[in-house]
Amino acid sequence: MILERSMDPGWLSNGYVVGDRAGGQAVLIDAGGPPGPLLAAIERHRLTVTHVLLTHHHADHVAHLDEFRERFGAPVLAHPLEAAHLVGVDGRLGDGDVVESGDLRIRCLQTPGHTGGMLAFLVDGIECFTGDTLFAGSVGGVHAPGSTSFEDLRHSVMEVILALDGGVVLNPGHIGHTTVAAEWESNAFVRCWRGLDPEGTAQCTALGEPATLIVWGDDYDGGHKAWVRWPDGRDDLLPGSRVER
Repeated sequence: MILERSMDPGWLSNGYVVGDRAGGQAVLIDAGGPPGPLLAAIERHRLTVTHVLLTHHHADHVAHLDEFRERFGAPVLAHPLEAAHLVGVDGRLGDGDVVESGDLRIRCLQTPGHTGGMLAFLVDGIECFTGDTLFAGSVGGVHAPGSTSFEDLRHSVMEVILALDGGVVLNPGHIGHTTVAAEWESNAFVRCWRGLDPEGTAQCTALGEPATLIVWGDDYDGGHKAWVRWPDGRDDLLPGSRVER
């Protein structure tokens, strides 16, 4: 398998090209990273792009979609809930659908939370592209456009992505890769969800309102992500910048 990544220096968002072999076929996954490195990899490995697959519709993941569409003429595929926010999606994907590109077999996993139609893409059972659901050491938030709920995000992380084999490599929508096993053992949110670490009890101010700070964890950008609980018992995931400790 050939796998190359490009990351935007501002958004820290990734775009990937995944090919079956030199001279073979490939897919592009998301279009947020600068095209140059991906185009160079496609040329270097003599790859034919057959599909462009989108995890979700946010601008930092589709910024270069038009360029890819025009250059390769490959169909753009996304979940219907994400396609509704985009122009030029050629086909719809749902949970369990399989995309084949040369010898690659790519299974779609629906992982709502950060957005309603978020998809993760499991390639040949060994590489998973998680979008903004799970990062190295962190998890996605649930306040971006199209987000659903804390409960959806938690289920997507614990029951879908981390239900994969421990050796599966996770390629997030931002910053570097990790593995299922590493996140299962060291991710602060996952450890608390597993009952390995206790929930916090400190009081805080979140979005200007009183709340309880359950977990103060790392985020992909060098900042923090917060799991808070509102007085009515609802749980929430927020950027650390929106929480006063």
